[in-house]
Amino acid sequence: MTAMKRVALTRWLAAAAAAIAFGQSAHAAVDVFACEPEWAALAREIGGDKVSVYQATTALQDPHRIEARPSLIAHTRAADLLVCTGAELEVGWLPVLMQTSGNGKIQVGQPGYFMASDFVAKLEVPKAVDRAQGDVHPYGNPHIQLDPRNIALVARALTERLAQIDHGNAAYYQARLKDFEGRWQKAIGGWETRAAPLKGMRLVPYHKDSAYLIHWLGMDEVIDVEPKPGIPPSAGYLAELLTKLQAQPADVITRAAYQDPKAVEWLSERTKIPAVMLPYTVGGTPQAKDLFTLFDDTIDRLLKARRPS
Repeated sequence: MTAMKRVALTRWLAAAAAAIAFGQSAHAAVDVFACEPEWAALAREIGGDKVSVYQATTALQDPHRIEARPSLIAHTRAADLLVCTGAELEVGWLPVLMQTSGNGKIQVGQPGYFMASDFVAKLEVPKAVDRAQGDVHPYGNPHIQLDPRNIALVARALTERLAQIDHGNAAYYQARLKDFEGRWQKAIGGWETRAAPLKGMRLVPYHKDSAYLIHWLGMDEVIDVEPKPGIPPSAGYLAELLTKLQAQPADVITRAAYQDPKAVEWLSERTKIPAVMLPYTVGGTPQAKDLFTLFDDTIDRLLKARRPS
C-alpha cells in the first residue's frame, strides 16, 4: 500500500468513526426506570426521544406489593434515572431492587434517584405511626398522581433532573416541559369545569388511594371499604359497613382497576349505591391511555354514576 493510500485510508477510518460516534450521540437515551405507569407516561412527555423508559408495573398490579423479579433487577442495573412515587409506596420491593442492582447512579442522594412525592405537599401525614392501624405511610398518603396539580409540580422537578443528568439536552427538555405545561394547564381548567357537579359527592373508596382526587374536586370521603389500609374487609366488617351505609348513604363506591371487585359489588347490590371502577393510573381502563385521558376517564365515570339532585 502506498503512503498516499495509507493516508486516505486513515482519513476514511477517522471519518467513519466520527460518524458512528455522532450517530450514537444523536440517538443516546437516558435509561429511565419508572416504578408506576403515571411516571413512565410523564417521563415520555418530558423526555421525548432522548429517553428510553422501562415501566416496572401496570395499572392491574398493586404498587404496594410487587415481586423483585430478576428482570426488574436487570433493568435497575442499567438505569440512569429511577422515577418512582416514594413516600414508602414501594417500600416492599424497591429497596431490594436498588441494593441488588449494584447501580450507584440510582442510590439515595444521587441525581439518578427521583421520588415524585418529594416535590408535592402530601395529605394524611400521621402524627404517629402504629402498624396496628394497617398499612399506614409515615410520610403521608403516597397516591399523589390523582391531583393533576401534583403532576405539574413533578413535571418541573423531573425536567430539572433530566437536564442535570443529560446537560447537553437541557434545552430540549425545557422546551418539552413548556409544551406539556401549556396543554396540561388548559386541560386542568377543562376538567375542573366538567367536574363541578361532583363537588360534595360522597365516596366510599376501597382503599385510601383517592384522597388527592377527592381533595382536588371537593368531594367527600365517607368511609373506606377496607377496615384499615391494606387490610381486606372480612364478612363481619362488610356487614357493619352495610349497616352504616344504610343509615348514612353515599353516592358511589369506588375501586381501582387492580382491586378485587367482590366486596364493592356486594355492598353495591345491597345498598343500591353505584359501584364504579376508576382507572387509578394510566392503563387502568381502555380509555385511560395517557395522563390526559386518565383524568378524562376518571371524571367521566364519576359523572355517569352521579345521581340527579
